[in-house]
Amino acid sequence: MSELGQLLEAVHFAAAKHKNQRRKNPESTPYINHPISVAHALWKEGGVSDLATLQAAVLHDTVEDTETTPEEIGHHFGSEVKGLVAEVTDDKSLPKLERKRLQIEHAPHTSEKAKLVKLGDKLDNLRDLTQTTPIGWSEQRVQEYFEWSAKVMKGLMGTNQAMEDAIEQVLNTRGVSFRK
Repeated sequence: MSELGQLLEAVHFAAAKHKNQRRKNPESTPYINHPISVAHALWKEGGVSDLATLQAAVLHDTVEDTETTPEEIGHHFGSEVKGLVAEVTDDKSLPKLERKRLQIEHAPHTSEKAKLVKLGDKLDNLRDLTQTTPIGWSEQRVQEYFEWSAKVMKGLMGTNQAMEDAIEQVLNTRGVSFRK
């Protein structure tokens, strides 16, 4: 199967897994828009063309947010994609603050490709937050997310200049920087 076909298989798989999920924005947009946007930003803005990285970007929330297992990812997309998805998946059995702390702690130690997925995820989430506030979020919570993201970003620096510049630009809209 061609690389394009393999990427489309990942998009199709993620769409099926996220089919009943919605973003927490007031428009309740389909959740699948997010992982597609992550892969698109990596390709278009970050110049990323590596198939496994783009597949992992599309699949990055399937294990964390659906009933998908790591074994299922491995069966359909191979061990490399399974490993990348595992690197960016939070352990939902842990309290939220612990998961956030671990993301900061683990960021510098993830593989280059997993760092790329994290960059795309952060960029898309931050951009979404500049457009609309999720239902149930206060302005303070949005600001705290930006500040926490900057801490995660410190561990991802040196991965992809274009993506880092784009994230820094979005962070700056709220007076936050990971480069200072």
